[in-house]
Amino acid sequence: MHGHQIIALTLSVAVLAGCQTEHVATEPVPLATPESAVEGPVVGDERTAMEAAVDAGPSSAAPTSDETRGGLALNPNAPDSYAVKRGDTLWGISKVFLRDPWYWPEIWQVNSQVHNPHLIYPGDTLRLVYIDGRPTITLQRGDAVRVLPHIRSQPLEGAVTAIPYASVAAFMSKPSVLAREQIKDAPYVLATRDMHVMMADGDTLYARGFSGPVEVGTHYNVVRVGDPLRDPDDGNRIVGYDGIFTGAGHVTRVGDPATLIMTESARETEAGDKLFVGGVDVPLDFIPSAPKVKTDGRIIAVSDGVSIIGQYEVVVINRGAGDGLAPGNVLAVFQAGDLVPDTVNRGFLNGMTRLGATKVRLPDERTGTFMVFKTFDHMSYGLIMEATNVIRVADRVENP
Repeated sequence: MHGHQIIALTLSVAVLAGCQTEHVATEPVPLATPESAVEGPVVGDERTAMEAAVDAGPSSAAPTSDETRGGLALNPNAPDSYAVKRGDTLWGISKVFLRDPWYWPEIWQVNSQVHNPHLIYPGDTLRLVYIDGRPTITLQRGDAVRVLPHIRSQPLEGAVTAIPYASVAAFMSKPSVLAREQIKDAPYVLATRDMHVMMADGDTLYARGFSGPVEVGTHYNVVRVGDPLRDPDDGNRIVGYDGIFTGAGHVTRVGDPATLIMTESARETEAGDKLFVGGVDVPLDFIPSAPKVKTDGRIIAVSDGVSIIGQYEVVVINRGAGDGLAPGNVLAVFQAGDLVPDTVNRGFLNGMTRLGATKVRLPDERTGTFMVFKTFDHMSYGLIMEATNVIRVADRVENP
């Protein structure tokens, strides 16, 4: 074979080899030399972080000396590594490693070489190492893949959010409690076509009061402003109002008034009912943290009006930004202790009657954990992240 043919063949093979898919491992640059780098197995089963934490059992007991490292209480069942999965939340991942999830920022150490290091994605691996004697979580991105340009057939995995998106979206699209700020700036129903009161799918309504340009196709939920909600600790202060969902529709014609066609109707719609854009208008990338100020408040309402509140229920408390709260703040929930008569040591009357017995207040008991996701002046929306017992309206919330 002639020399020039050999050269041509060699170049062809090199070009073809360069066009093949190549996996490039993106190892993180070490942040420091750990005193005892832990290289244990990665938790890689199909459970999400929260499921793994729940299966591991409760970790609310006081930490032992072995569990506490560098002043932080680790989950006694904390793995050496955790592989992030679809469906995980930052809270759940934090619960895997820590006894108190809101201390996550104190052990989280990002790699400056990782693009957008504050976001965690399914496929990433979080590793527990010790740097200068303190537990530290480092991030290792999933393998990056370099391929020929092509049309992506699947969307990228979304970043892990701090709290479950679905729970927040369901409440925010049809809010059952409204703050003064929301009501003041919201557009309102001016009239309905043919003066209908009970709207049906396809009926028309007209609205005014939009703070900005209205776009055709924008979806709005119609909510009636109900009875005021008063602060249980200050009966003269109104902190919000009941919100009653009446229907939903989308804009078909802009102008003043704008025209909407109803796509859903739950009850009668009246002039003055408020319009709220459907969807979530709060960021979900905050990090759990304890409030910077002492907080002592109460649960004043719950979504859907349920009497017994469970995990991932949206609740409303009577404290907000004006009281020092911010999205991501975590509060402990307490059930007030019962008032019981002390009938012991009452002589021959012991056990016979409770008349005249001294009343004793039993200690408050912690029943759950609450995280704020949206604040107003004197009111906040949040989720019950954990519930160890029955939680009800009027239960107390305070710093964890």
